[in-house]
Amino acid sequence: MIENQQTVTVKSVSQLREMVRAEKRQGRTVGLVPTMGALHEGHISLATASSQRCDCTVATIFVNPSQFSPDEDLDRYPRTLDSDVEKLQRASVDIVFIPETAEIYPNGYSSAVNPPAVANVLEGEFRPTHFQGVCTIVLKLFNIVMPDLAFFGQKDFQQVVVLKRMVADLNVPVEIAVCPIVRADDGLAMSSRNVFFDQPHRKIATSLFRTLQLAVKQIEDGQTDAHELMAEMRQRLIDGGVTSVDYAVIADPDTLRVQDRVEKPAVILIAAWVGTTRLIDNCLIE
Repeated sequence: MIENQQTVTVKSVSQLREMVRAEKRQGRTVGLVPTMGALHEGHISLATASSQRCDCTVATIFVNPSQFSPDEDLDRYPRTLDSDVEKLQRASVDIVFIPETAEIYPNGYSSAVNPPAVANVLEGEFRPTHFQGVCTIVLKLFNIVMPDLAFFGQKDFQQVVVLKRMVADLNVPVEIAVCPIVRADDGLAMSSRNVFFDQPHRKIATSLFRTLQLAVKQIEDGQTDAHELMAEMRQRLIDGGVTSVDYAVIADPDTLRVQDRVEKPAVILIAAWVGTTRLIDNCLIE
């Protein structure tokens, strides 16, 4: 954090650009932490990492409508703006960008970013418009802030792969920094949607992490048949009480191509429903 500077909240693109330009004129590095708010310890770990690595950290709070399909939970998504700003201040964030939707998508807006091919599998199959919305808002934020580094969490593994490919394809001068998954004591990956769980559903939700742990142990014990492992993961999730499983796969961590035989490095990815809440989780095997 900039010495002796309090966290400043900004709502306009022009004001934010002016502030960032002032930092860059002084030779300061700028880190970006994009969020949709409803912040938890996972988000704060990203802000902390940026504050440690960069001279100036910009966090954004914007519930991006373009990454939600009409049947998804845009209106239901939790909003906790006041406590979010307090948390970011404690994490030594310098600037919090909180734009209105019209500031990001003004009247007449009609452009979008076509996501790379790696966006078409897994999440892309179940949420076909999601990554177009993600790539569009992230590229807009990159263009607004012009950060040196941008911080994302490993929990959204496919999102990180997609954004790294987009940055490489479009020659965007930003480094994508990936921070580890932050978990609760029961193993559940931190997510803004965890607030929707009552105690019985919360217990069911922990079956995702237990399933990942068991799959990793089987691989460490010498199991190489990926299809057998994937079938067992699905069954464990159903036995653990999840409502349905969108996918439970072992894939190449760069292409996300599903493996036939387990070859390291690999990533295990799960998307499952617990009641009306959809969860994702993963484990990288180096």
